[in-house]
Amino acid sequence: MRFEARELVPWAEPLTSSELQEGVTYFTVTFVDEKGLVPEMRPVVFVGIDLANDGQGQLYFQDYDSYHQGVRYSAPLAGEGGTFNVFLPADLGFVFDYEHALDVLLRCSLQRRGFRLTDE
Repeated sequence: MRFEARELVPWAEPLTSSELQEGVTYFTVTFVDEKGLVPEMRPVVFVGIDLANDGQGQLYFQDYDSYHQGVRYSAPLAGEGGTFNVFLPADLGFVFDYEHALDVLLRCSLQRRGFRLTDE
């Protein structure tokens, strides 16, 4: 089996808040080590902006499993039964669509093999 070749840039290309769509699954890619060689990828669903009505424009993401089990964020329950992550728009540096999350993992794979990535 051969995968399609792709051009990788040496930096991550996370989403911006204007690209997010409610009900769409995105992926967080973080690293559990300091060298960035042990990635952790999790699916999350974008569920809305400023759900707590505090006027801060916070972005709400819910864990994939509870969202697909029908759990929804509501003020009286405050998300009971699901895991909700709240970020400011400036803190989205690790939230990606699938293809860009894959790029992060591919760069990690190359680094694990000893390749040095540059911005040339």
